[in-house]
Amino acid sequence: MAKISTQSRTDLLIHIGIVVSLLLVLFLGFFFVYLPFTTNHGEAITVPDLKKKSVEGLEDFLDSRDLRYEVSDCTFVANVPALTIISQYPQPGEKVKEGRKIYVTVVSRTAPLIKMPKLTDMTHRSAQMLLKSVGLEEGNISYVPDMAQNAVLRQMFNGKEIFPGQPIAKGSKIDLELGEGLGTAQFEAPSVLDMPLDEAKIAIIGAGLKVGQQMTIPAEEGQAAGTVVRQNPDAGNSVRIGDVIDLWVTPQAVEPAENENEDDLPK
Repeated sequence: MAKISTQSRTDLLIHIGIVVSLLLVLFLGFFFVYLPFTTNHGEAITVPDLKKKSVEGLEDFLDSRDLRYEVSDCTFVANVPALTIISQYPQPGEKVKEGRKIYVTVVSRTAPLIKMPKLTDMTHRSAQMLLKSVGLEEGNISYVPDMAQNAVLRQMFNGKEIFPGQPIAKGSKIDLELGEGLGTAQFEAPSVLDMPLDEAKIAIIGAGLKVGQQMTIPAEEGQAAGTVVRQNPDAGNSVRIGDVIDLWVTPQAVEPAENENEDDLPK
């Protein structure tokens, strides 16, 4: 075995320097060569943009980039395909180490149920804002003659009226029926005098008008029961679409009860 000469002070210092140098080389080699090689220190991967991609096939896409993913949340978004990624963390463009897990939020397959809000009697603009705030969409718009212009008169889903509080899937389209106003075109009011009340109502509605108050007035000689004897506005007066016609009607005939015997009738 070779012996280290320590016959002089200079030899001792030289050998101590050699040992220190070897230790320093080993120390620097461990931290600047071995560790970077085993941990890929300094080798960063750019996070790709996963938004609008589908979860299906995402694993293979990230494997090729030495990354992984995990679904952190699901939510429903109208008009967006199910399992589509809508957000991610870390964000696109960030630098991460290989094997880093990307957390994504995806669109759920089924829409949650919510309670239908009350839209009637609201303005069209207010109804639009409320629909958007609860996650519903505006469907078809129709107009009917009514003095409440642009006010919501009915709310419908799939052709049927839907009432406040009824459950409905988030993202559904709600059709609205709005008031058109009374219009500007004028025409002569039709005459419904001497008509039975039912026929008079049909004639008024058919003319684009509305039946207003119905008041009973004693019948005069020769007037049949349940007959219109007066109207306001009178026939021939100028009216507009949606105007109201009040009616005065003779008392309706009273039918005897089925269990009432002839002997019980007044003589």
